[in-house]
Amino acid sequence: MTQLPDLLVISGPTATGKTALAVELARRLKTEVISADSMQVYQHLTIGTAKPKPEELQGVAYHLIDCVSPDYQYNLGDFVRDADQLIARMRAEGKLPIVCGGTCMYLKGLLYGIFGEASRDENVRAWLKERLQKEGLSTLYEELRRVDPAATHITPNDKQRILRALEVFYITGKPITALQQQHRGEPRYSYRMFVLSYPRAELYQRIEQRVDQMIEEGLIQEVQSYLRAGFARENPAIRALGYAEIIAYLEGKMPLEQAIAEMKKKTRHFAKRQLTWLRALPAAEWVDASGRSTSELADDIMGRLRQFFCSKK
Repeated sequence: MTQLPDLLVISGPTATGKTALAVELARRLKTEVISADSMQVYQHLTIGTAKPKPEELQGVAYHLIDCVSPDYQYNLGDFVRDADQLIARMRAEGKLPIVCGGTCMYLKGLLYGIFGEASRDENVRAWLKERLQKEGLSTLYEELRRVDPAATHITPNDKQRILRALEVFYITGKPITALQQQHRGEPRYSYRMFVLSYPRAELYQRIEQRVDQMIEEGLIQEVQSYLRAGFARENPAIRALGYAEIIAYLEGKMPLEQAIAEMKKKTRHFAKRQLTWLRALPAAEWVDASGRSTSELADDIMGRLRQFFCSKK
């Protein structure tokens, strides 16, 4: 008998229709969805994080969205803990959990594990934060590039990950990427991962359309409301794509047209990084989504899974 996997994973770069597909599959399979999106977890910011609307969910339970305050640093450990609990409950109920998202770090941690508290030290962290104030983020980023050249997924402005990677290095004497490599053996769960793909030109067109739609739906007003509520510009939630550009526009630092153009450019670059990571996964099954409806994509994946369901009869 062919064994049913522990998880069904739906991924792909931004703007590929992952959420709609996961909801359709959950509806057909009578199960629930766990979001693997590091920004959708935050409250108050909905349009710019592309959270699914209630009408899009069709009554399907969709977990780990809109559940954390913007000033809380929700991290990989939080996600794996929360997802593990949801997966255990669903499996106990006889459901096939669906994990949907494009935050590659979250997917990797859930599927292959993370290293623990041995690589954390409050004194080292305090020392790095003091250096950050005196020397600046760019200096620490250049230091990270020297001690861990393989950490190409960490961008120059990602303060949290720069500090964390340096903390790990100074505690263990090993680059964070080397430690992460140790957790790429046997997966924590058996899974089938389906990755939605489009030709590059079509993907970029979808990204630009999504940005335009966000503006039309009220992204500027959403950011204004966020700032009026007194939330800090440094909160983790505001790192989501597009928010920094809209804040710059509201503060008169750039015209709206430039802000929108910057949003589109950064989102395209983000999609390229997602694709690079996803292509490195040997277990990923790529699904050509070009010219196909959500229903047709769901039919495709259900067909690929049919061996499991037939074997259960």
